[in-house]
Amino acid sequence: MMFKVLLVVVISLFAIVMGLLYKGIDRIFTARMQSRVGPPVIQPFRDVRKLLVKESIVPENAVKWLFNLMPVLALISVIMILPYVPMGMAPLLETHGDLILVLYLLIFPSLALMIGGFASSSPYAAVGGQREMVKMMGYEFPLVMAAISVAWLLRSSGISNVFSLAVISGNPVWALAGPIGCAGLIMIFLSMLSVIPGELGRAPFDVSEADSEIAGGILLEYSGRNLALFYLADAVKTIAVASVVIALFLPYGISGFFGLSGMAALAADFIFYLAKLLCIVFIGLSFIGVVSGRLRISQVVPVYWKYPVMVSLTGLLLIAVDTVL
Repeated sequence: MMFKVLLVVVISLFAIVMGLLYKGIDRIFTARMQSRVGPPVIQPFRDVRKLLVKESIVPENAVKWLFNLMPVLALISVIMILPYVPMGMAPLLETHGDLILVLYLLIFPSLALMIGGFASSSPYAAVGGQREMVKMMGYEFPLVMAAISVAWLLRSSGISNVFSLAVISGNPVWALAGPIGCAGLIMIFLSMLSVIPGELGRAPFDVSEADSEIAGGILLEYSGRNLALFYLADAVKTIAVASVVIALFLPYGISGFFGLSGMAALAADFIFYLAKLLCIVFIGLSFIGVVSGRLRISQVVPVYWKYPVMVSLTGLLLIAVDTVL
């Protein structure tokens, strides 16, 4: 039991470090695509260090206990995801429905942001909280559709425990589908990529912060250690969301290709996982953020429901047709 607790701590520290590192890499990618130099890759670490030594100022009219609790809840909820997600190796914990559990836990950081904004008593933060609520109604549906589609395909192939991430990553869906099913999986994978910036609050779906519109919005009143905790939660959530995408659609290792075994195989597969993580971060965050401007709040739900949802439904239909044929 103590060994598993120690492993959870190690995984959490790893996710924090890698999340901050990928934040720095994301900034460099974005800067290069915009013909800028950009900050150094370690800038997120400097930002967190600076925030952790500063005082957390609580607004006079805020609900203080709720205002201070939400950053802690956000970080704890994303850390709870990590033991269930394959991260270049088998997950530390496994249940019959851990994919459903992970989808629920992914909601908590957004809820914490929303409640924290309302608890701050700031009108700008309240507007940001309302926008976060609206945004959640947009991206949750295609996210759930991706999970259902993968589970449907596994179940149609005679595999049990289809909502376990360990089972999903151990049975790559591309090998279970025919040509029509693969076309459906490609559509669902693309819709899943469009969910990432909404889930992480990045452009073009960064409407809940929107500095030029609502002065930082949902995080306006947060500072010091509280803001650092939200920053760390976002970094860990980046790793968690990208790892879920990899487990669903890109669970392959590279050790078999080189005929490796033992520790060499684990090391090779882990490095390959980090490379896949970098590709997901680049496509889902950097590239989409650079090529698109921020949407208006009135456009967020229609864009998600008009495109990713319809694409996901079409992909699920193709998978259903493929299983029948």
